[in-house]
Amino acid sequence: MPGSIFDLMNERVVLLDGGLGTEFMKRGLPQGTCPEFWNVERPEIVISVHRSYFEAGSDVVSTNSFGGNRIKLSSYGLEARGMELVRAAARLAAEARPSGQFVAGSMGPTGKFLKPQGGYEEKEFEDVFAEQALALTEGGADFLLLETMFSLREALCGVRGVKRVSALPIFVTMTFNRTPRGFFTLMGDSIGRCLKELEESGVGATGTNCTLNSADMADLVAEMRKATSLPLIAQPNAGQPELSAAGGVTYSQGIEEYVSYVPRMIENGARIVGGCCGTDPQYIQRMAAIIK
Repeated sequence: MPGSIFDLMNERVVLLDGGLGTEFMKRGLPQGTCPEFWNVERPEIVISVHRSYFEAGSDVVSTNSFGGNRIKLSSYGLEARGMELVRAAARLAAEARPSGQFVAGSMGPTGKFLKPQGGYEEKEFEDVFAEQALALTEGGADFLLLETMFSLREALCGVRGVKRVSALPIFVTMTFNRTPRGFFTLMGDSIGRCLKELEESGVGATGTNCTLNSADMADLVAEMRKATSLPLIAQPNAGQPELSAAGGVTYSQGIEEYVSYVPRMIENGARIVGGCCGTDPQYIQRMAAIIK
């Protein structure tokens, strides 16, 4: 039985989970409600979603703490409860975790900008990421995943903040747009610059999630493989979100098309794969059949 996530990565391709938010909405999370609040208000639902992913074949589930930093929580008036909500997120995922499986402490962006584009200093971002990392570590996460980062500067603030308070491995995924000039983050960071600076910062794995469908992400992974020797993570969206006639959100890439690109993602260098927005346990079950 693997003792660490790195041991498992050395054995075979690792399978992460899929979307959390859409699963909560299926179970009644009202629009505009803070998902992290369900860690204390509806913990049984959070555990059931984690279990559904483990049962589908996930080796790793991500904690319900993506927006659990003080800056993001302030939009719900919950900034004072951040440590409580995030610690609970890790505990619930750990409670659902079968023996030999893993919990990734999810840490998303603040949603704000550093100076000069915004009003925040790097030290302020480091402080909020340090708080979140400490709560995830105390709650029982196996490693910390800074994900959906659209700013390399913010991602590096996150890495520094984590290192102040936790000895857990740090993984970072950036989110890229495909442009006529290639793949770039919203802030204009290139693949090469992101991977060079993240590797120098000492992260244990890096990669990409969100924004792109599985076809585009397979191409992105090939480019990333040229730029780093670190283990690569790939978590595509199920295409672009679209409003259905009934007012719900659907995604443009169906499950058959989505999973058809998973072998190419792996051939191009992905060592850890999973789903992002629009994916659910059915997607993960199909990916598990391909991987395992």
